[in-house]
Amino acid sequence: MTLKRTRFISTIGIFALCFLFHFIYDWLPCSLTAIFFPVNESIWEHMKLLFSAVVFYGIIDYIILQKFKIKYNNFFTSLFVSALTIIPIYLIMFLPIYHKIGENMAITIGIMLVSIIISQVISYYILKAKDFDKLNIISLILIIISYIVFAFLTYYPIKNELFFDTQEEKYGINNYNI
Repeated sequence: MTLKRTRFISTIGIFALCFLFHFIYDWLPCSLTAIFFPVNESIWEHMKLLFSAVVFYGIIDYIILQKFKIKYNNFFTSLFVSALTIIPIYLIMFLPIYHKIGENMAITIGIMLVSIIISQVISYYILKAKDFDKLNIISLILIIISYIVFAFLTYYPIKNELFFDTQEEKYGINNYNI
């Protein structure tokens, strides 16, 4: 197995996790699942879903890389950068279409897949690079900080369209409306 093949497999794995993660909070509603998985249908909560799918798949990815003795560098840097960059990549494609035609499930899923592919291409190049080893610890810390930010904004969302759940007409996890 090659590093390129692991990126292909990770694309499929992350894509599958996105579907599973979409429902975890509904199945197990609690403070812990609220940190990692979407609590409503807002755009922001779906960014948390993408980030979490990349990070959680990282555990599987690490096992695969170790099992097949695949050479790589910068694992946590690659993980953080791919998890973080998937958010603006998705939003750049999604928001113009969303504002033009509204929500379309097939388009949304297609954009999600393209975003995952691009993030895994970025991951591949970081895993191949030799210059980022010193950033691994910082990247791990930034993943933790990212989840602190996700948790805070889940409970105290900004009053803007990214955080607004149009189905439930509310922001965040709380039961208050506009």
